[in-house]
Amino acid sequence: MTIGILHIDFLIDGARSLKDKRRVVKSLKDQVRSRYNCAVAETEYQDLRQRARLTAVVVSNESRHANSQVSEIARFIETRIGGSIVDYQIELL
Repeated sequence: MTIGILHIDFLIDGARSLKDKRRVVKSLKDQVRSRYNCAVAETEYQDLRQRARLTAVVVSNESRHANSQVSEIARFIETRIGGSIVDYQIELL
C-alpha cells in the first residue's frame, strides 16, 4: 500500500479579504474531492488573504498510481486557482 501526499502552495490573485480566499479555497477543495476521490485540507496560511496551502492525500496499491494521481491533482489545481503556484511537494509513503 502506498500513500501519496501533495502539498501545494499558491497565490490567489484578487482576494481582497479572507472571505474571498475562503470561497476560492472551499470551491477548489470540493472540486478536487469530487473529481479524484481523495482527502483535501487547507493546512497552512489560514490567516493570509492571498496565499494558501492545500494538502491532498491518496491511497493506492501501487506507488506508480499514487504518484500519477497526486501529479494530476497538482496540474488540475494549477488550471483552476486563478493565480500562481508558489511551490509544491509530492511525498510517497
